Amino acid sequence: MSKGLLEVIALDARDAQGAVDGGADRIELVSGMEFAGFCPALETVEAVRAAVDVPVRVMLRQREDFSIGGPEGVTAIAATARRLREAGAEEFVLGWLDERNAVDVAAIEQIRESLGGLPFTFHKAIDQAHDRDAGYEAVRSIPGADTMLTSGGPFPAGQGTAVLAAEAAREAGRAEGGLRILVGGGLKLADVPALQAVGLRDFHVGSAVRNGADWAGSVDSELVARWRDVIDG
Repeated sequence: MSKGLLEVIALDARDAQGAVDGGADRIELVSGMEFAGFCPALETVEAVRAAVDVPVRVMLRQREDFSIGGPEGVTAIAATARRLREAGAEEFVLGWLDERNAVDVAAIEQIRESLGGLPFTFHKAIDQAHDRDAGYEAVRSIPGADTMLTSGGPFPAGQGTAVLAAEAAREAGRAEGGLRILVGGGLKLADVPALQAVGLRDFHVGSAVRNGADWAGSVDSELVARWRDVIDG
């Protein structure tokens, strides 16, 4: 029995199948990892949904930074979300900051109807936010938000153990339910035991499970299986 979630980044159906073969519980589907992940093509969403039967969270991002891009960006993202849903997307990954580096709740509220009430992860924009606690509070207020993808700050996850532990304890202790903490960003396999020891259970990996540890390589099911084994202890 799995002791925690293992989410693997995929660029296509081959990646997704390799991730699932190795024991991944969920896929994050993206394109353009040279820009830290953009929306995938519609045909890629369709192919991945046909290839695997685990949940697939689809990236909703079209800019290199963490701003939504003003009114034009809102319109573009809303239209893209609708098309991705038509292609089979049932879960999303998203997150924007405003000019103050605060969670852009207004932007998310403007595109929320296009999400159709589907669940989403607020991604690593939180690690660039001016005030993390306020960011968590803002994300919790948005219907559909159930997960925070974070390394604990603007550094690799192995350096964020103390922050992540405190945030995980806080979210788990909320009577009304908190956000799931999904640890990702520069995460190494050797970091997992120390993170687990302070209460983190759920992990997100990308290039660490690809051939050559490079985005040019495909997901290697054997590497995914090593992560699965360590997570499960």
